[in-house]
Amino acid sequence: MIGRLNHVGVATPSIETSIALYRDVLGAAKIGTPFDLPPQGVRVCFVELPNAQIELVEPLGEDSPLHGFLAKNPRGGQHHVCFEVADILAARDDLRARGATILGTGEPRIGAHGTPVIFAHPKDMGGVLVELMETPKVGAH
Repeated sequence: MIGRLNHVGVATPSIETSIALYRDVLGAAKIGTPFDLPPQGVRVCFVELPNAQIELVEPLGEDSPLHGFLAKNPRGGQHHVCFEVADILAARDDLRARGATILGTGEPRIGAHGTPVIFAHPKDMGGVLVELMETPKVGAH
């Protein structure tokens, strides 16, 4: 079902501080511009790597779902892993059939890459919050 690793989400109390870490300490050469994703309650920025991305995720507003995570991990840390899937609805239905809990209503929402995403509950994923992201089909317009 899952395809390639698209990104690892890293929660941070400050995207600017995290950008400096990835640029100045780790030597990342390509870092995107931070942008707000109000429907998700987050501000994000992607660090481009040769084989995947790091998604820096900062709370946006008081209702951000990241506040709980950062309350337990004040300095931030790994928040989720994101895998690509060809068909988000088929992947959701397959996960449910295998006993996994899909967060929220289970209906895909548009993620930071502009494509449909869902999240599987960490309790069913070995303690890891798993994001599945639909990738555009080859040849689709």
